[in-house]
Amino acid sequence: MKVLFYTHSLVSDWNHGNAHFLRGVMRDLIQRGHEARALEPEGGWSRTNLEADQGAAPVAAFARTFPELVSTRYGAAFDHEAALADADVVVVHEWTEPALVARIGRARAAGGRFLLLFHDTHHRAVSADGEIGGLDLSGYDGVLAFGETLRETYLAAGWGRQVFTWHEAADDALFRPVPSEIEGELIWIGNWGDGERSAELSEFLIDPVARLGLAATVRGVRYPAEALERLAAAGIAYGGWIPNAEVPAAFGRHRVTVHVPRRPYVEALPGIPTIRVFEALACGIPLVSAPWSDCEGLFRTGTDYLVARTGAEMERHLRAILHDRDLAEALAEHGLATIRSRHTCRHRVDELLAIVTRLGLPAATVEVA
Repeated sequence: MKVLFYTHSLVSDWNHGNAHFLRGVMRDLIQRGHEARALEPEGGWSRTNLEADQGAAPVAAFARTFPELVSTRYGAAFDHEAALADADVVVVHEWTEPALVARIGRARAAGGRFLLLFHDTHHRAVSADGEIGGLDLSGYDGVLAFGETLRETYLAAGWGRQVFTWHEAADDALFRPVPSEIEGELIWIGNWGDGERSAELSEFLIDPVARLGLAATVRGVRYPAEALERLAAAGIAYGGWIPNAEVPAAFGRHRVTVHVPRRPYVEALPGIPTIRVFEALACGIPLVSAPWSDCEGLFRTGTDYLVARTGAEMERHLRAILHDRDLAEALAEHGLATIRSRHTCRHRVDELLAIVTRLGLPAATVEVA
């Protein structure tokens, strides 16, 4: 089976977490004997910012780390219809330009012999519903939504013929425990973003670290000067962008991490943890999360990770983990076990192939592990 992914970028993970997931999904498909390749636009903001920030080295590093993955850049003259004609399944990410989303749908509606799926991994369906509602999905066979509440949003709005919940997950070929010499107590890996969690980062990360006097590091991008000043005042080292492939080793050099979800997910899309939770637990590092509702029961709250309802509770949990080795080891062990049993890219490929079969791709082309 030939699977074609339209993604904002496969090569760049600069402020683009969907690249993490697609890399793992594509690698698993290839390992099962399928063909998988990606298309990404010339001039996409993630890759453009990555190269402006880091130069050409990360692109070369991607090729070394993921030699089996192929991503082709397309421009205005690219023959999308020819690429589509060579595919059995086409998955179009929601950051694809609206005109191209519609063009691909028209190719399917005009008799294209491929199954066409739209993939949503963002909160714009509730935070900028006019953008998603304005997309022409009439030619699409189905929608992959990365959470049940997002699926329900699509159904209620009448977007898409059939909508399936398809959570992100950890690429456990990459995200696994990497025991290392401990260099610091806490690490947080995440982007500052557009003010969607500025207050939460102060309450659940910056202030507890300052009060405890922890040796802490933050990695990520899009930190304004004010944010950098606040980190420095709290004694937190800022390391800038980190390639996703280096994250497991970074976790291995620290004793605990935290999760601070963006406000739109907490308020309007409960049940969606984002990929950072999957990846941290897959690396076997104890995790403490700011409040979010695991209404789909993805994890065992209190067993796989701890939840802090206030900044003071975050401080207590961090202190406990850093001073109680049994607690730290139990959290790491249980979180890792849950990922390995339910939330790897292998599991998501199983789900994807089941969806493909349900929607009608000839069963002879589908291999389910």
